[in-house]
Amino acid sequence: MLLDLYLNLIKKSMGLDPMNKYVYNPYFDSFLILVLFFVLSRLFVFIATKIILKLTKKTKTNVDDLIVIKTSRPISLILLVIGLRLALLPLGVRQSIASIAENVLGSVIAILITYIVIVVVDIFIDNWGMKVAAKTKSTFDDELVPVFHRFTRIFLSIVGLLFILTTWGVEIGPLLTSLGIAGVAIAFALQSTLGNIFGGISLIADKSIRVGDVIKIDSETSGTVVDVGLRSTKIRTADNEMVTVPNGKLADSKILNFLHPDPSIRITVDFGVEYGSSTDKVRKVVLEELKKIPIITKQPEPRVVMDEMGDFALKFKALFWVKNFDQKFDTRFLVTEKIYNALTKNKIGIPFPTRTVYLKKGRNNQS
Repeated sequence: MLLDLYLNLIKKSMGLDPMNKYVYNPYFDSFLILVLFFVLSRLFVFIATKIILKLTKKTKTNVDDLIVIKTSRPISLILLVIGLRLALLPLGVRQSIASIAENVLGSVIAILITYIVIVVVDIFIDNWGMKVAAKTKSTFDDELVPVFHRFTRIFLSIVGLLFILTTWGVEIGPLLTSLGIAGVAIAFALQSTLGNIFGGISLIADKSIRVGDVIKIDSETSGTVVDVGLRSTKIRTADNEMVTVPNGKLADSKILNFLHPDPSIRITVDFGVEYGSSTDKVRKVVLEELKKIPIITKQPEPRVVMDEMGDFALKFKALFWVKNFDQKFDTRFLVTEKIYNALTKNKIGIPFPTRTVYLKKGRNNQS
């Protein structure tokens, strides 16, 4: 056994015969074991803080530095606890006492290991998760990261507690069943909230919407996305009204995004001219006017097409593109005014609804 070999080496170095029954002393052996693991724990702290830490400081990230600093002490305590456990072996204590001591020391080791894992997870979340969340415009990840952080801590603490209960011989099967039933009950009670949270996660993962996007939802609500939160999304309409939509509903809706993947948008302006007007002249006049407006893109080129022969007018459509959805309404208003002025200037008649009434003279009115 490695431990016996260590004890014999120590005794020989002290000039003692390990085989001499008078030299063998269980308390002395326990003391040597404690000294060994105390030295190992101090040596580990020295290596971690003086050697490994110097190497980690040369890296670009400080994550490894924090891991070394915050875990070196707990690991050294684990070594000391292991030493205490092994120091009990030479003493030959009663089985009942040894079992209790083993359970206590095993529980301490489980607590320390759980603490180390939680510390490492905290470091990764604080240094990577929060930094990534801070770079985005949405508050969704800012709210999600702390929730995930707390959930991870609770989960790891429960795992550590179950390990401790196992150490003491507690049957955890029924406990896991109870936890499962409680989890299902909680999930059912929070069904709507969880649906909204997972809906928000799917929106972020699919990149369906982002803060600043102009969207339309199921032909009902349209506006600019102001915020994507943990449970809901805020949309500001063209009338400056703030609409809050649950993320669960938003994830199940048909979303029309006017800015992604391309923010440019086509605008259509309908107008009509009198019957008898030259269609070629109408197209030429309106196209020349459209090309004078700088905000209208050169490519794709603007077009003027005759759409139909209406009841009282020849109906045309002016089709053109602008680079950004934000320019849509102002450009539409401007183009409508320009077309009217151009048609009037070139003496192209603009019709209005007319109705011809024929009066039939009755028999009683005939002379």
